[in-house]
Amino acid sequence: MHDDRWTPPRIMLAVDLVILTLRDARLHVLLIERGVAPYQGTLALPGGFLRDEEEDIEAAARRELSEEAGLVDVHLETLGVYGRPGRDPRGRVVSVAHLAIAPSLPEPIAGTDAAGACWMPVQEVLSTEAELAFDHQHIVRDGVERARGKLEYTALATAFCDETFTISDLQQVYEAVWGVQLDPRNFYRKVQNAHGFITPAGPMRRAEKGRPARLFKAGPVRVLNPPMVRSAQATLPHSAKASRS
Repeated sequence: MHDDRWTPPRIMLAVDLVILTLRDARLHVLLIERGVAPYQGTLALPGGFLRDEEEDIEAAARRELSEEAGLVDVHLETLGVYGRPGRDPRGRVVSVAHLAIAPSLPEPIAGTDAAGACWMPVQEVLSTEAELAFDHQHIVRDGVERARGKLEYTALATAFCDETFTISDLQQVYEAVWGVQLDPRNFYRKVQNAHGFITPAGPMRRAEKGRPARLFKAGPVRVLNPPMVRSAQATLPHSAKASRS
């Protein structure tokens, strides 16, 4: 039944950005230091409110990415909608989070209401000691899980490698994103069974130790068949991990 006394609740719409990249063989996420209240001085994801009722949500995400981190031309995809009551002390705020996964992203440049910007290892961000503003640690966790899934079912991992690469180079990408160490022989077999994932690329790469390694390049497929399922990847035993560290 219609109630003439009902008024819609005041809800603010915002965007948050989970930007992931590999640096020094480790998965990193882009964070900014908030220069304004609330949570002034605390690390957070880049993001902010839509400017007005006319601004498109993706346009707002790209604007915030440029203004707060100085990054442009990064592919964004919708990660999820976060609207738990109390997530923002300024009122009822619903945020549309976006995810970007890209190799070799430059050093970020803080701007507007950000006091600083930096790349931080995901492992540190998701640790129990880390404190991010709002519910951003939860959003980062969701973004990392999405990235890990994309490595299972798509050829995304090759985008983090050079134009030509070895199987070992590719394995390092999976280990960095998944946060595990993989058995090389099992990994090699899985990669070779994923039809069209990689293709041979000419002469071998000479190594300082051991035999020269075969070079490959990204193959024609974008969806892996069969997928590189994490549960099917055998991790190294503890003794082997210790010897590699």
